[in-house]
Amino acid sequence: MAREEPTHLTDLRLNMVDEIVHHAELAALYLGKCALDSRVIAAIGKVPRHEFVPDEVKQYAYFDTPLPIGWSKTISQPFIAAVMTDLLAIEPSDRVLEIGTGRGYHAAVFAELAAEVFTVEIVEELGVAAAETLTALGYRNIRTRIGDGANGWAEFAPYDKMLLAASPERLPEKLIAQLKPGGRLVLPLGPEAAQELVLVTKLESGEPETRSIFPVRFAPLETSH
Repeated sequence: MAREEPTHLTDLRLNMVDEIVHHAELAALYLGKCALDSRVIAAIGKVPRHEFVPDEVKQYAYFDTPLPIGWSKTISQPFIAAVMTDLLAIEPSDRVLEIGTGRGYHAAVFAELAAEVFTVEIVEELGVAAAETLTALGYRNIRTRIGDGANGWAEFAPYDKMLLAASPERLPEKLIAQLKPGGRLVLPLGPEAAQELVLVTKLESGEPETRSIFPVRFAPLETSH
């Protein structure tokens, strides 16, 4: 956005996008389709992932792999980030809540697709770094907060879509309560050794309807309680 980048980084990112497209074809049985939404692919192809990782791993930024970002946290594998974003089916008018900002990569992807993004990070150092990077890149539709994401962000609820970047062991009722009827929540769910990526749709009745996608491995959801 606000910064010029070397051509080779753009080329590496486009190669990463091609790999994501190929992986989506291979995962068609799990996803129920053979291609991710073109808007999601365009957003992944635009956001400079190398700006959201520490200097010591920047050379690996466009590998389709998770990377360490400090404080025992990682930035998700690009394919997983793309799938989670695709499952949310974000509309241009949507307000999206993310729990687990990390260094801000996924919030940037959401900002390319949604009207407003709200993101909460429990590790202060990561949240501060994310806010600085997102501002430097010119994103103006993202609000960041340091705090306990397990409680959501009630001040701006309800949200159209939500994403958890860490895994609770059971459905998070506090977060589902902050989701609009008809809204979607995507999260890893279950104990660390047996997690599934899950799509939750909040029915008009207020009840959650769940669909398991495939096994994943995320850090457990941290809470201050």
